[in-house]
Amino acid sequence: MQDGKILVIDDNKSLLSALEILLQFEFKNVETISNPNQISSFKDLNTFDIVLLDMNFSAGVNTGNEGLFWLREIKKKAPLISVIMMTAYGAVDLAVKALKEGATDFVLKPWNNEKLLATIKSAYLLRKSQNEVQELKQKESHLKQVINQDSNFIIGNSKALTAVLNLVTKVAKTDVNVLITGENGTGKELIARELHRLSVRQKEVFIGVDMGSISETLFESELFGHTKGAFTDAKEDRAGKFEAANKGSLFLDEIGNLSLQTQAKLLSAIQNRTIVRVGSNKTIPVDIRLICATNCNLNQMVADGVFREDLLYRINTIHIEVPPLRERGNDILILADFYLKKFGSKYNKPALRINNFAEEKLLAYRWPGNVRELQHTIERAVILCEGNVLKPTDFLLSTTKEMSFEKGPETLDEMEHLMITKALDQHNGNYSAAASQLGVSRQTLYNKMKKLDR
Repeated sequence: MQDGKILVIDDNKSLLSALEILLQFEFKNVETISNPNQISSFKDLNTFDIVLLDMNFSAGVNTGNEGLFWLREIKKKAPLISVIMMTAYGAVDLAVKALKEGATDFVLKPWNNEKLLATIKSAYLLRKSQNEVQELKQKESHLKQVINQDSNFIIGNSKALTAVLNLVTKVAKTDVNVLITGENGTGKELIARELHRLSVRQKEVFIGVDMGSISETLFESELFGHTKGAFTDAKEDRAGKFEAANKGSLFLDEIGNLSLQTQAKLLSAIQNRTIVRVGSNKTIPVDIRLICATNCNLNQMVADGVFREDLLYRINTIHIEVPPLRERGNDILILADFYLKKFGSKYNKPALRINNFAEEKLLAYRWPGNVRELQHTIERAVILCEGNVLKPTDFLLSTTKEMSFEKGPETLDEMEHLMITKALDQHNGNYSAAASQLGVSRQTLYNKMKKLDR
């Protein structure tokens, strides 16, 4: 017995009784009415899975217009309900008209019980499928909202930041590829999210990918997906980041860290707006808004032969340079106040404030780690402070990123940091070249720099 709910509408009470007897062994809930005017009184019509509707209710009338009228009324109240039309006067044009109006199927009286039950069961399966699709759409919509939520904000009113945001506003409504550059910790991902938030794709998903953290062996699988059995651990079909971002925005962070081989594969996908899963020959079209970011000098990398010039042209139709924190003036204090309130609330110290001398210290510092370093500095000060007024001594400004090592490095971490910094400086931020010089893989170098929070 199916867990379904059926409503039968016919002016012939004998027919209603016959259908009720037939269907009661197939479906848990069967209701009948002999007057279609009662449809208007049904407040829970949406709870029915199927309606069996007669097409003629007035004596001597067999045009089917009455049935079509009530079909439209039912569809207004319950658009997804499956309606099967019934009539003793069969005509192909009438059946076609009913189907165009939204009917699921059409049966003639008298019917064959087996055929009628098969028709009703098919309609019931259709109704269940429609319900499942509707639920999936609602879940997908909710999931997109959750994914797109971000508790971070673009904070500040300096001229440098305002100029960037004005450019973002102009570009966001278009679908052009955007390249965001700037030092680490300046907020490149926030700019990317703002581009998505202001775009026509804002209700779709924003997918961010840290390109530096993907090994070359997994590059294609991560970005383009794979089929079951494509390689040892491919136990099921899996969509890649390009497919996941379809209709939305795809943010490729640290794009300057890709090898030439992976650059070629990425260029093909961007040019053709199609991908092929690993282990498959099927071409899959993708509709994405592409946003890339890097802290590298890509023009210099092109000159050095380690970044493809054609890929650079593809990704930087619009170039947005995010200013470092040291060039944003009073934004330093605005951000400091924001993080002070945030961490003051988090650590149950809501009455904290920064005195004037401490503010001068924050303004005078170069902030090589930019906003990320400021955030960590404020959080540390909030945790360690003993009073409600933060003084200059409460802010332990790190010198690691500007370390000159005049006395020589004193720890292995300092030595490692010095060697990595020098290698990256010599190769203009090119991780592949620096890694080759240091005798480690690009992945290892990248992970070490992430750990140092450069």
